[in-house]
Amino acid sequence: MLPTYLKRGLFSLALLGLLFAAAGCSLNTAEKSAQKEEKIKLIADSDKLYVGFAIDTLKEERWYKDKEAFEKEAENLGASVKTLAANGNKDVQVQQAELLISEGVDVLVVVPTDADAAAEIVEMAHKADVKVISYDRLIRNADVDYYVSFDNEKVGELQAEEIVKRAKKGNFVYVGGSSLDNNAVLFRNGAMKVLEPLKKQGKIDIVFDEYTKDWLPEEAKKNVKKALKQNKDIDAVIAANDGTAGGAIEALKEAGLAGKIPVSGQDAELEGVQRIVNGTQTMTVYKPIDTIAKKAAETAVQAAKGEDIKTDTTVDNGKTKVPSILLEPYAVTKSNINETVVKDGHLSKEDIYK
Repeated sequence: MLPTYLKRGLFSLALLGLLFAAAGCSLNTAEKSAQKEEKIKLIADSDKLYVGFAIDTLKEERWYKDKEAFEKEAENLGASVKTLAANGNKDVQVQQAELLISEGVDVLVVVPTDADAAAEIVEMAHKADVKVISYDRLIRNADVDYYVSFDNEKVGELQAEEIVKRAKKGNFVYVGGSSLDNNAVLFRNGAMKVLEPLKKQGKIDIVFDEYTKDWLPEEAKKNVKKALKQNKDIDAVIAANDGTAGGAIEALKEAGLAGKIPVSGQDAELEGVQRIVNGTQTMTVYKPIDTIAKKAAETAVQAAKGEDIKTDTTVDNGKTKVPSILLEPYAVTKSNINETVVKDGHLSKEDIYK
């Protein structure tokens, strides 16, 4: 047996060791906390809010306008913005988001390339205490902080309504967007709200209904050529955007049908509006880019500051009901071009009618 004085000595040493260990843990925690507070921003002025904009693509005219309008408004509100485009590659987009987070962004705004794959971006951002705003397209199955977009089911309804005004019966073709884009699903849902009742009444038949890989016009052209091969008589084409409309019209042109069959579109791109003037495209849907870009920039700055954000509704993304701001889209036809896209300065008369 150990003498009592030795026992007491060993007990004191053990107690001292525990105290040092506890002090070490407290020190490590304090150091980590200090590191978290000393967030490094890789921008010229670290006192500014830093906004990351991870955008799907800059291959389409529409997204250049979003980029420019968003950056301008965010900078007007005192933030610095860095935009990175993945150009349709979901893995590249995840890497770009990771880079923006590592550079110390205060908030991340994402136009997802792949609605489900972008859930990884939200998870990474939240681990770094960075909020995520889903821009125009909804990120699915993730705890997205905010969603700023248009009423995308309404877009599909407007497309179908305008086509039905011109083709009240017959064989209809639906040319969707990318199945990986949640908006493409919403556009189709909206269109089917108009078309399904007519189908049940026996007035129309939907003879072709497919999504378009990566929204590519050449893929849309292939789809319409396939539809024409399967069905000799086609009376209408509902295309999800102006790019797919362009591909569809190319296929119709080769079959000698361009201008004879109503075709919808979306985004009010210059070529789409020119086709409306020329009579080969029936309509497009105008979603004022300045409106969504400004609202998203305003929301991003508020989120970065930790301010309360007023939203209109919530949208279920498969995991949570995301606080959302949904803006109004407008149908554009030959009769109201001047009152819509020209009046807003979206496009000029000179460019449209040249």
